[in-house]
Amino acid sequence: MDDDWIEIKKDPAHVKRERAKAKELRKSDWWKQQLAKGICHYCGGHFEAEELTMDHVLPVVRGGKSTKSNCVVCCKTCNNDKKYLTPAELIMRELENQNPEA
Repeated sequence: MDDDWIEIKKDPAHVKRERAKAKELRKSDWWKQQLAKGICHYCGGHFEAEELTMDHVLPVVRGGKSTKSNCVVCCKTCNNDKKYLTPAELIMRELENQNPEA
């Protein structure tokens, strides 16, 4: 499947604002507690805190916000694989990869 099948019209001001909020959220006790659990939201793998990143379930470039309800802990591999996709698009990509002839 081609990775550019989704057109993204990002708002640079929104992205800048939400990335600043994410930076502050990373300093919070809530985020530190999430990291301490050491579990990737997507693959369920166990990792050291420094091996984990923050992922926006609805990506900032797609209008997502830097809130506790939209940010999850995930491993770097899952974060790189997810990129700018939504959860529904991730599922669709997985289904297409399972059945490339469809």
